[in-house]
Amino acid sequence: SATLINSPLQACIISFEKIFSMKFVTFIFLLHRTCKHINNGVIKMTENLTKNDFLKKVFNFEDSKDWNYNGDQPAIIDFWASWCGPCKAVAPVLEEISEEYAGKVHVYKVNTEEEQEVAAAFGVRSIPSLLFVPMDGKPQMAVGALPAESFKKAISDIFKIPELDQVN
Repeated sequence: SATLINSPLQACIISFEKIFSMKFVTFIFLLHRTCKHINNGVIKMTENLTKNDFLKKVFNFEDSKDWNYNGDQPAIIDFWASWCGPCKAVAPVLEEISEEYAGKVHVYKVNTEEEQEVAAAFGVRSIPSLLFVPMDGKPQMAVGALPAESFKKAISDIFKIPELDQVN
């Protein structure tokens, strides 16, 4: 019988229950661990940050001028806009990277149209701009739509996380 789906979360729950035949509590645990963002029924591993999210999860540039990363694992931050063609091209690459490096690297997105203050704090003038934030040391900015291999090399070089195909 057909099920009426009223929300993206409900769609996700139904899909997981059907696929894995799980109890609801198990599903919520897995959802919390693996799903960072749900958008129109599609599970996204990347997470859009508002200014307040950025101040809490990355760096509070209002309280300090000295860089101090607040995260628990390295991060890639994509500064993007909805009208930007190269930004649209890099989005699926970032989704792939976020899935491949889940639990090792956060992948965040900052919409420069909505979060102009965050973009200005990092001097973003061209998009996509990608901020690579290691656990220790200063972040490094790259500009342009990078291919997956460039992200993997940067993750290896900057974050000291070996490329996954080299680990196996």
